[in-house]
Amino acid sequence: MNKKAKLNGDVNHVHFIGIGGISMSGLAEILHRDGYTVSGSDWTASDITRHLASLGIKFHSGNDAAYITNDIDLVVYTAAVKPNNPELTAARDKNIPIMDRAKLLGLIMKGYPNSIAVAGVHGKTTTTAIIAEVLLAADLDPTISIGGFMEAIGSNYRVGDSSYMVLEACEYFDSFLQFYPQIGIILNIESDHLDYFGNFDRMIDSFRRFAGNIPDDGTLIIHKGIPCLDKVIENLTCNIITYGDSDADFWAKDIRYSEQGLSSFHIMNGERSKGEATLQLRGTHNIDNTLAAVAVASILNIADEIAIQGISQATGTKRRFEHKGTYKGAAVVDDYAHHPTEIKVNLAAAAHGTYKRIICAFQSHTYTRTQNLLEEFAAAFEHADIVLILPIYAAREVAIGPTPNYLAELLTERICDHGKKAYFLESFEMAEDWLKDNILPDDLLITMGAGDINIIGERLIKSVE
Repeated sequence: MNKKAKLNGDVNHVHFIGIGGISMSGLAEILHRDGYTVSGSDWTASDITRHLASLGIKFHSGNDAAYITNDIDLVVYTAAVKPNNPELTAARDKNIPIMDRAKLLGLIMKGYPNSIAVAGVHGKTTTTAIIAEVLLAADLDPTISIGGFMEAIGSNYRVGDSSYMVLEACEYFDSFLQFYPQIGIILNIESDHLDYFGNFDRMIDSFRRFAGNIPDDGTLIIHKGIPCLDKVIENLTCNIITYGDSDADFWAKDIRYSEQGLSSFHIMNGERSKGEATLQLRGTHNIDNTLAAVAVASILNIADEIAIQGISQATGTKRRFEHKGTYKGAAVVDDYAHHPTEIKVNLAAAAHGTYKRIICAFQSHTYTRTQNLLEEFAAAFEHADIVLILPIYAAREVAIGPTPNYLAELLTERICDHGKKAYFLESFEMAEDWLKDNILPDDLLITMGAGDINIIGERLIKSVE
């Protein structure tokens, strides 16, 4: 398959600003393997950039206009890159075409007739990983682009040599509107990224347009329980498959949990059982994610037993309820959850286990999300016994409020208002000291957030090795 032909014929050298990112690195390697000359820059070197360099991709540390040489034919950037970025400015000055990551990914997708795009406010990474496991079990040699490290492929991407591709479709900045998948999946729609969308109705419209990009002979797979379902599917001309609720096309029957909190259930297609599955992934949300993957398998005519094999061996990706080890007899788990619903469902999944107490150390991601969803965050920790709140991970933002920790401290107060024990700790070191003094055998420590809070659990485990 000649995927290279999907870019302009004059393009040979592609430069990536932010090449060390999870998605950007995968795209860089896809183009490299397709025969392009690839270079890129990022703020710091990492295992990802070192891997790219080992392939012959030139890596530059930092941002510098000098990196934009005259032989570059296309510059690719992410939404996080500022308009005044020196490399982006240099590309414009030299009249070198520029393209955002989503558009490039959309162009690459055109080389894959059986493309699958997974959308939703949360669950994209795990569901993409489950679908990837099904495609691998069926020996379909898929290309995979995923927002996390997937153990089964030893990376965040895989370059296959078939017509199959599965990837995440991010709604932020309307990025997924660049995609025209044969199979589109919408897992859920909830308020998030309101710094961009402004209001929930604008978000719904964006998902509706994503669904509208699916061709007439393609299929939308969508959760039956989405409150705004009718608005999303209105006037669609593609096929529609629902999952989740008992009146959906695909649903789960006879759900049972082991002492470790792992679920077993019958996969139903209407009134017909497609077989029984036992997951290695915790939580009712992952039962739903599995049903979406089974719906994909049915469209692709993958045998039920092969689909069940794939979903039963799926372990997700790093930072998705990832067991890191133990500390003083307590289990240490890390999770990427950074939206109230994600927090709630992951703590509910933990509650199915036999832990004495659940201690959640949470680092909220961005000030605007914390402010916009403050009350939802405050109510999300109902299944935790103790909540430790750390300073907010700023990412691209500046602090909101009279002090940098104002919102984190306010969130702590709101959690206490819901009857939970919650403490604000000003640093990772303070959190580690608190845990050293208070954690008990048979507790579960779960670190949560999209920033670098995983460091806390890793340091504790290392301290007793």
